[in-house]
Amino acid sequence: MKIIKRIHTHFYRYSVAFFFLLVWPILLFLSRKQSRYKYINRFRRLIILLSTIVSGILFSIDYEEPIDWERTYIICGNHTSNLDVSAICIATKNNHCFIGKEELLSNMVLGFFFRTIDITVNRDSKISSFRAFKTAAERLKNGISVVIFPEATIPEEYPPTLYPFKNGAFRLAIELKIPILPVTSLNTWKILWNTGSEYGSRPGISDIFVHKPIETAHLTLDDADTLRDEVHELIKKKLDKA
Repeated sequence: MKIIKRIHTHFYRYSVAFFFLLVWPILLFLSRKQSRYKYINRFRRLIILLSTIVSGILFSIDYEEPIDWERTYIICGNHTSNLDVSAICIATKNNHCFIGKEELLSNMVLGFFFRTIDITVNRDSKISSFRAFKTAAERLKNGISVVIFPEATIPEEYPPTLYPFKNGAFRLAIELKIPILPVTSLNTWKILWNTGSEYGSRPGISDIFVHKPIETAHLTLDDADTLRDEVHELIKKKLDKA
């Protein structure tokens, strides 16, 4: 069984690479355009859809209420799987970018997106974190939603547990009066935990729940920790019910 799961993981990874290389010339051309976020996000969704479908991985997205995708959000999700990025790309319908660790620059596929529309951060450097959030603030002011995983990493335990949230995303939301859009990945780790792990992956349906936005216009920076804990508890309760 483990051998089959490992074979599936390799098949999925090669599928992602194949479809990425298929559209790479178009992506390279679009990366030089001012409107690159709109088009690169669309092609990223296309790559995700094609690679997951041929791998037998599907996404079931449930929305607590209809989302106004004309608005700008800080999207905060729990991080239990390499599939969480794909899930959020499918679930969100607006222009967005991710904040992720700078080690991802060495990845052939993810590296392209982090060099063009996403934001990298060295998690061990306070200066790097400051620069990343400054860049994120500029994107938000220009109408680009920002995706942040407040746990900052995929938990090392298997099955994964929900780690405490860092408060950077919530301070930024309050400073800019940007609503938080919480997203709960309910079972992505059961389909694929980590592409480099011994557990492999398998075909299946990843269930994603998009909560209603949490407004921040009435909050002050003194409320950042309370907002952080509110979002953490919201996601935890949803996971506990799954």
